[in-house]
Amino acid sequence: MFEDHERCYRAVQSRDPRFDGWFFGAVTSTGIYCRPSCPARTPKRQNMRFYATAAAAQLAGFRACKRCRPDATPGSPEWNQRADLVGRAMRLIADGVVDREGVSGLARRLSYSERHLHRQLVAEVGAGPIALARAQRAQTARVLIETTDVGLAHVAFASGFASIRQFNDTIRAVFAMTPTELRARAASRSRGTRPPVTAPGQISLRLPFRAPYDGGPMLDLLRSRAVPGVEAVDATTYRRTLMLPFGAATVALTPQPEHIACILALDDLRDLPAAVQRCRRLLDLDADPVAVSAQLGRDALLGPLVRKHPGLRVPGHGDGFELLVRAIVGQQVSVAGARTVLGRMTATMGTPLASPDGRLTGHFPDAGTLAAAEPTTLPMPRARAETIIRIAREVAAGDLHVDPGVDREELRHQLLGIPGIGPWTVAYVSLRALGDPDVFMPTDLGVRRALEQLGVPGDAKHAAARAEAWRPWRSYGLMHLWTALVR
Repeated sequence: MFEDHERCYRAVQSRDPRFDGWFFGAVTSTGIYCRPSCPARTPKRQNMRFYATAAAAQLAGFRACKRCRPDATPGSPEWNQRADLVGRAMRLIADGVVDREGVSGLARRLSYSERHLHRQLVAEVGAGPIALARAQRAQTARVLIETTDVGLAHVAFASGFASIRQFNDTIRAVFAMTPTELRARAASRSRGTRPPVTAPGQISLRLPFRAPYDGGPMLDLLRSRAVPGVEAVDATTYRRTLMLPFGAATVALTPQPEHIACILALDDLRDLPAAVQRCRRLLDLDADPVAVSAQLGRDALLGPLVRKHPGLRVPGHGDGFELLVRAIVGQQVSVAGARTVLGRMTATMGTPLASPDGRLTGHFPDAGTLAAAEPTTLPMPRARAETIIRIAREVAAGDLHVDPGVDREELRHQLLGIPGIGPWTVAYVSLRALGDPDVFMPTDLGVRRALEQLGVPGDAKHAAARAEAWRPWRSYGLMHLWTALVR
């Protein structure tokens, strides 16, 4: 439990949505846990307990509030910031590693023993990896129950449960309802409002975020870098193909005033947790814009930019390997030139969609395909092609991981040891593939031009020195500079 009881209780009294996802409040007199912004009457101070995760509250015997639906809150921004064992573990668990590889697989990815990992997680977040994964399975099951007509037995196994009995017991314990009752309640609540299902495996979701959210600059950046066939961006919606652990998918993401409208078409429903988590990282939905704006808004240079775009986010990516290849291709060519090269690679080496979806026609080439390629078959200078083939071989062999669960500093040294990869590329990968909130690229051409446009020196030395005041949110300062340049 949180020791700062008084501070948490004040947040509950104020019903401040900024704290949703940071912690959960549980009420001993009712046996229910809620998000801090729950509209219900504030419980007595002595009846409240506070937990870092929904899993910890569930482990203590509390069930989810039916009114505020605490399992549907944004994730804690803390896990984006932290690069330690617990932060890395939380990101991997959210991506579904425990369900796919077990606790032993999670520990192996983190290079620690299962016992040490369990001890650290319990100490920091109040629950071990199994309990955290169980809470995530319950959330996945609820989404499938409420938004699809898939049979409940299929929902159970798609959510990661080992048996129907385990599924039923967990849903009753967490939501105080049977799966059948949960579906009936959702149907009566959304009668006539649920979007129609137009394709097998299609799921419509609302992805929550902390307000404010400025999606315009995000869509602009994604549009300018969209790879033909893999991505498509119109005035309001970003769409792309994804390769997930169990199969392929397409996703459409549309920013709305209070949420992101997400339509997923999955080949395998077991990929729902990974797909949702990757979409959240792609649009930076777990960020705390108030904390970022408070820090950057005090800066004389960034202040006006922050007030113009108070909810600006940093675009992430759904596939770390793809992002690394894209960064290498774009090192010494224009953005438009990189898109052309990447589009050719997708057309000749990617996997076509079984049924093209508008401008989405295929998946970006995977590591195994590029690892087997000859340098002369890639539409780029030989040295760059050899770099891409080398990193593809390391990823295919499991010697290189590019995802939010890696040790950021270890990956940096690993990438810098590969010929053809320099600091700019590593920083770009850390920014978008790893979700590091404190990345700055002083040698970036866009940074230089934006600083000069704002009337200050744009050389690398002065840029790096000025950005020191923006820690630990330099990634957002960088995004503000890029946004100022194009607008």
